[in-house]
Amino acid sequence: MTSRGSAAPDIAIVGVAESDEMGNSPNKSSLQHHAEAAHNALEDAGLTKNDVDGVLTAGFSTLDTAEYLGIQPGFTDNTSVGGSSFVIHVAHAVAAIRAGYCEVALITHGQAGRSARLPVPLDPNLPRAQYEAPYGIIGPPVNYSMACNRYMHEYGESRARQGMADIAVSTRKWANLNPKAMMHETPMSFDDYHNSRWVSWPFHLLDCCLVTDSGAAIIVTTAERAKSCRKQPVWILGGAEAHDHSIISQMPSLTSLVARESGPKALARAGISHHDLDLTMIYDSFTYTVMLTLEALGFCKPGEAPDFVAGQRTAPGGDFALNTNGGGLSYTHPGMYGSFLLVEAVRQLRGECGDRQVQSKQDPSRHAQTAIVNGTGGLLSSTGTVVLASD
Repeated sequence: MTSRGSAAPDIAIVGVAESDEMGNSPNKSSLQHHAEAAHNALEDAGLTKNDVDGVLTAGFSTLDTAEYLGIQPGFTDNTSVGGSSFVIHVAHAVAAIRAGYCEVALITHGQAGRSARLPVPLDPNLPRAQYEAPYGIIGPPVNYSMACNRYMHEYGESRARQGMADIAVSTRKWANLNPKAMMHETPMSFDDYHNSRWVSWPFHLLDCCLVTDSGAAIIVTTAERAKSCRKQPVWILGGAEAHDHSIISQMPSLTSLVARESGPKALARAGISHHDLDLTMIYDSFTYTVMLTLEALGFCKPGEAPDFVAGQRTAPGGDFALNTNGGGLSYTHPGMYGSFLLVEAVRQLRGECGDRQVQSKQDPSRHAQTAIVNGTGGLLSSTGTVVLASD
């Protein structure tokens, strides 16, 4: 990918949006959330579905999604590695556009995660069913909490707990500034956090993401096509992806996320450093996911995340803008969340975020100019990282 320090960027995000209703929408299907988000993102870009010739999604087949949207694409990508998939799709869209497979790519996701919750049967032939499920290792809270237990053992339970509390409370403060957030009108204190019920030790309820109905979509196209779009382009400077396991027992280290591979590569391809970043958007399925990701991306060393976020550093008014939409913890999380990270990053880089708007570190008179977005998928299994910038 083209870096900021070389030739001019050639691929941009030109449209982003969520579905019309978010939170609890019992009368809407997952495909309806897909369609609403896609329609709204195209409207944001000043384009129509007839302009789209590339469709990328996860969780649903691109066959079903494109058919429902009335699109006959020349390029499709159904890469599905959990909630990171949609961040990974950005780099795949860039590659497809440069290779001439498509010109306008739609990345879309919709999920009635709250209204249509159904048990997912385990294939008895899969290792997860044979080697983990019999011992009660079922579902993300149990898997992630086991990894968090190891982190507490290595780096100290009290320090880790305070870091997780800081993340939960600071993220809720951002949600209180976001009218679209499910928890917009519900403040959280440290007492609220510590007194919330246990889910899977060491996770309290407020360590865990929401379960909602919602959708989000992103439009990616060429610099030339971006000139005629409705909003200012947000340039894609660099991206990378990685995964190192599927089931949690095969994770090489329960205290090290594979973003340690994708993060440095994305930054190197973008030609910028940590100090150049105004905004950080990190997948927050659990508070622990955020701590691991901050360390893996190189913002701090292993075991240092609790100190890095201490004192509400990542809350509004702090010096490290993190998950400014309220995150999966307090804004929305339908099951796979990566697309929503991109929506917020683009809006921040356009200066559209009102009370929660982040300013440029280099020039505080301007809105945020650069952002890193990192999605995590599966059971701490996969990551996708992209670096974005505005003009």
